[in-house]
Amino acid sequence: MNFNQIPRTDKWNELWSAFLTIQPRKEIFEQSAAEHIQFHFDLNTDWSPMRNFFFERLSAAEFHWFFVQGVDCMFNEFYIPAVSSFLNGVEASLRITIAQIQNPENDIVELTPYKVLSNNLISDARDLGLPIEALAFPNEKDFIEKLESIKPNIKMVEIVRHRNNICHGNILEFINAELGKENSFFTPVSLRILCFELLSVSGKWAEQLGKFRRENKISHYDK
Repeated sequence: MNFNQIPRTDKWNELWSAFLTIQPRKEIFEQSAAEHIQFHFDLNTDWSPMRNFFFERLSAAEFHWFFVQGVDCMFNEFYIPAVSSFLNGVEASLRITIAQIQNPENDIVELTPYKVLSNNLISDARDLGLPIEALAFPNEKDFIEKLESIKPNIKMVEIVRHRNNICHGNILEFINAELGKENSFFTPVSLRILCFELLSVSGKWAEQLGKFRRENKISHYDK
């Protein structure tokens, strides 16, 4: 029996048991890391130049995979995980690069849970010389002004605002109410424009961050 022939059920244990027995494309559970990566290179070959851009500019598996899989999700029209992946990639690349600068002699095995993506984190990155202007959204002319805003009139830059919303499950601003409040709806395609904006930001960020890391000898490129 194939996985898609399992009878409908309201009980998760039954579905899970059937999954463990049948496992669609069972080979994906048996592939080595290298085989898995090669399979995905072949599967996503149509947009491989964009995938390779992030691999080559960043060369840091601690965060370049977020961008690569964000691209894969986007081209397959999985906009929710695409948006989340791009945002996580920006956050991870900032946090790890800052930690590597501040701890040049130590291997980073854990990041502080207190310094997550925020105006303050981006300001810290700017103080260390990171090219944070690349994180401004298209047409976000007041990026620096927002970054320097303080309480009680603090304004989050767009990359932070979207991270705080999307990565915590808040998609309310993307609900489509064009047909009236009573006919409001949300589908993942509602995030498509944001996804393209994040791809643009991620590309510029990867290019400039990669250059910064190489120049400061904190990249994984061969010396």
